[in-house]
Amino acid sequence: MTESAASQAHLAYLALEGLIVTLKLKPGSLVTERQLIALAGHGRTPVREAIQKLEWQGLIAVRPRAGLQITAIRPEDHAEVMATRRQLEPLAADLVARHAGGAHREQLVACAQAMTACSIHSDMEGFLAADKAFDEIMEAACPNRFLTAALAPLQTHARRLWFARADNRQMDRSVDLHVKVIRAIRNADGPAAAAAMATLIDDLTG
Repeated sequence: MTESAASQAHLAYLALEGLIVTLKLKPGSLVTERQLIALAGHGRTPVREAIQKLEWQGLIAVRPRAGLQITAIRPEDHAEVMATRRQLEPLAADLVARHAGGAHREQLVACAQAMTACSIHSDMEGFLAADKAFDEIMEAACPNRFLTAALAPLQTHARRLWFARADNRQMDRSVDLHVKVIRAIRNADGPAAAAAMATLIDDLTG
C-alpha cells in the first residue's frame, strides 16, 4: 500500500471509529458497505481497509447473509476492558516517558492543550478525538509494538463505553488526569508517568 493509500485508509478509519465511539452508529445496528463509504467520505478501497481494522478491533462484525454489524455493548465489557488496560497502560506510559523523541513529546503537549480547550467549551466529541490522537502518539512513541497492538482495540472500546455514560464533569476530570500523564512524559519521568496513568485508568474504571 502506498503512503497516500495508507493515509486515506487511516482517515476513513478515524471517521468510522468516531461514529462508532460516539454512538452515531448504534451498537447492534446493521450497516452496509455502501452506507459506510458515504459516512466516511472516502472511496471503497480505503473504507474496506478501515472496516478490516474495525473488525480486528472488535467494533464491526461480518454477519454472513446479513452484512456488517456494529458490535453490541455487553454488560461485562467495561470491567474487562479496564482491568486489562490497568495492567498494560502504565507500562506503556513508562516506556514512552523514557524513550519518546522530542517531536512526540511536543505532540503530546499540543494534545493536552486541545483537551483543555475541549473542557473549556464542553466539547465531548472534540475531547474523544483528542484522546484518540493521544493514543496514536503514545503508540508511535512506544518502543514495544506488541504492547501497543494489545492496547489499541482496548482503547477504542473504552472510548465508546466512556461516551455512553459520561458527562461534562467526568470529561473535565479526565482531561486533568491526561494532562498529568503528559506532563510526566514531557519530563521524561517514567515512574511518574506510570503512576499518573494508573490513576487515570482507576478513575475511568470507577
